[in-house]
Amino acid sequence: MTRPVLADTAWTDPACPVARTLDLVGDRWSLLIVRDAMDGARAFRDFQQATGIARNILTDRLRRLVARGILERTPGPSGRRHIYTLTPAGRDLFTVVVALRQWGERHAFGPAEEHSVLVDERGVPLPELRPASSSGGAVDSETTFVRKAG
Repeated sequence: MTRPVLADTAWTDPACPVARTLDLVGDRWSLLIVRDAMDGARAFRDFQQATGIARNILTDRLRRLVARGILERTPGPSGRRHIYTLTPAGRDLFTVVVALRQWGERHAFGPAEEHSVLVDERGVPLPELRPASSSGGAVDSETTFVRKAG
């Protein structure tokens, strides 16, 4: 597995995977850029049109996502512009994006409020993601604990 270059990162909580992940991709714009890359955005203009993000902020976030190993930047066909694609680490955020989407479907919309729906290749909405124990049973925050490092 390729590790991103992270020498300039001051970790919020160095031993916590949640805190470290949020340090890498936890701001609104970074996750929206990842979401749009998963939906086919490749060029600077694609990301800007999909998000409405200011050019300077988009430039900064794309640079950070490349430096952190989430996106890869390659020259476009003309050689004047760049194409951004998800790295394996970036594609591995799919489950995170789906979990955020499903949480939003349950808690961020009113009962009659319309929203987009993620569907599989047959057009069927994805089933709800649920964590499972090593034996396959359902788990939640009351039936799990964090084993601290060290």
